[in-house]
Amino acid sequence: MPSVDTIYALSSGGLPAGVAVIRISGPETTAVLESLCGAVPEPRLASLRPIRSRNGLKIDSGLILYFRGPASFTGEDCAELQVHGGRAVVQTLLQELSGFAGLRHAEAGEFSRRAFQNGKMDLVEVEGLSDLIVAETEMQRRLALEHSAGGQSKVYDDWARRLTHARAMIEAELDFADEEDVPGSVSDRIWKDMELLRHEIDVHIAQAPIGEIIRDGLKIVIAGEPNAGKSSLLNALAKRDIAIVTEIAGTTRDVLSVDLSLAGFSVKLFDTAGLRETDETVEREGIRRARDVIASADLVLLLSENEAGFNTLDDLGLADVPVLRVATKTDEKDSGSNDLADVSISTRTGVGMDRLLNAISSYLPDLSGVTALSIPSRRRHVDALRQASAALAESLSLVHQGLDVRAEQLRIAGDSIGRITGRVDVENLLDVIFSEFCIGK
Repeated sequence: MPSVDTIYALSSGGLPAGVAVIRISGPETTAVLESLCGAVPEPRLASLRPIRSRNGLKIDSGLILYFRGPASFTGEDCAELQVHGGRAVVQTLLQELSGFAGLRHAEAGEFSRRAFQNGKMDLVEVEGLSDLIVAETEMQRRLALEHSAGGQSKVYDDWARRLTHARAMIEAELDFADEEDVPGSVSDRIWKDMELLRHEIDVHIAQAPIGEIIRDGLKIVIAGEPNAGKSSLLNALAKRDIAIVTEIAGTTRDVLSVDLSLAGFSVKLFDTAGLRETDETVEREGIRRARDVIASADLVLLLSENEAGFNTLDDLGLADVPVLRVATKTDEKDSGSNDLADVSISTRTGVGMDRLLNAISSYLPDLSGVTALSIPSRRRHVDALRQASAALAESLSLVHQGLDVRAEQLRIAGDSIGRITGRVDVENLLDVIFSEFCIGK
């Protein structure tokens, strides 16, 4: 559906900058270009032109790009004005655009929303584009690129087509059961494929934790008794002073965190209060928070100067959380052997730090040889996939029910998959998804 308004926004980064890109999309795009630049450039051909106000005053000179719809990002007539990235230049140009009838400043994600509404992108591609913009690690970039380029959508579209074909075969058997030219038994032709499809979806769902780690990072919590060297390790891994380090027990009262990149993955590292019994109110609250973040960790680094310090492990109740025992302060003269440790380190001398990083890396997903990251990365994807799998399981189990009942479950499965890409009933999701975008995208 064509949009009534023409929207505009600064689409590049913060100012000042070498170049600023102002994007325009909508039915008034050509009229705006004629007014500001004197003429509409040839589509998809960069043209250096002076940009003037409606009073004829020169604002700047810049490259003008025009994209005639539907061959544009949004599917509408679009233009990009690439001007010098000074605040005064950009502000003057935006002020000039605001004076045109039918133009308004774009809302967050509105360009991408129009691309979706005009069939240029589906929701998985839109979300991938959003993730690509904010990607900070190599694996985040690869995952986001796979989604934004449509690789993930191809998987879901293929599943949807198989479900549609199965329903069509059922309808044919129900409506034309007595006709000789209708293919043979539905049971022989589609239910084996539906069983295979359910298996494929379940395998896909099982990869969700990998996608979550790539997108949100591996959550690693540093824990242990007071003065075990937790804050020193956080600073050493971050390569800057994040936490205060003193010889006074109980210095760390709150949970501190830092984001790192390790082997192309995002790692979220948390420093916590020392675990001990205390009557001090603030420290006790810090220990409570430490236990909360430890319980939700993907990996716990349990630090101790001696073997006795690892006894706190039994008190943490970490049945489902992997723990790496790290012996610290190995450079000190009175530091004895620690046979219970998995790794021994000294943050002061750097001894053992490489072994620690290698040990942490072993808990990251092994994606060696993987060229395509067609894995789910968002909770809404996983929820919809589980609904589809459950509906398929229900349809396969109703062997003594009528085909119409079983076909209804296939419809539910198809609708669940369709909601991932935006093919079915997604209006209530749009505001949430596009509000995460920056202005101008």
